[in-house]
Amino acid sequence: MKILGIGSRIKHAEYGLGVVTNVTSKHYWVTFIENGLETIDVDSEFEVIEALEDEVDSVSFYEVEKTLKNLLQKWSDVSQIVPIADKWKGGKLILEPGTATQNKEVPIDTFFHKIIMVRDRLRVMEQKINASNLDEAEKIDLQQYITRIYGSLTTFNVLFKSTNDYFVGEKTK
Repeated sequence: MKILGIGSRIKHAEYGLGVVTNVTSKHYWVTFIENGLETIDVDSEFEVIEALEDEVDSVSFYEVEKTLKNLLQKWSDVSQIVPIADKWKGGKLILEPGTATQNKEVPIDTFFHKIIMVRDRLRVMEQKINASNLDEAEKIDLQQYITRIYGSLTTFNVLFKSTNDYFVGEKTK
């Protein structure tokens, strides 16, 4: 089966006349005159009115971008966007010393961002440990330290908007 190039014109029984605007390995994105943008399978039944033979890569830009994003998140210390709970937005953290010295104020958003960076770097460390040449006993030992660190950070879960982003330490069985 030959893949149509972007700009090819087709006639589909259900959607009518349309033009191929994007191609993936499994789908055509077709803009139909009467029905707008639809995604149809490459092996769907349709009549080819005019076939353009661009050098079509079987992977769309969207798929490349999504894959690259996943790789960067997995192997770098680039932070994903994690929302802070609404009640903390614009707030400040006030550190009040036990002696008669000036308080330290820190915007909660800044503090929260630092917590997220710590979490992301722990995740990267965890991945690097798993991919390392350490023997299994050493990996398990280091994983237990990381789990305990997560447990120590559970105090900050109150700042997260979603429970899916919470720190989780050792789970009791």
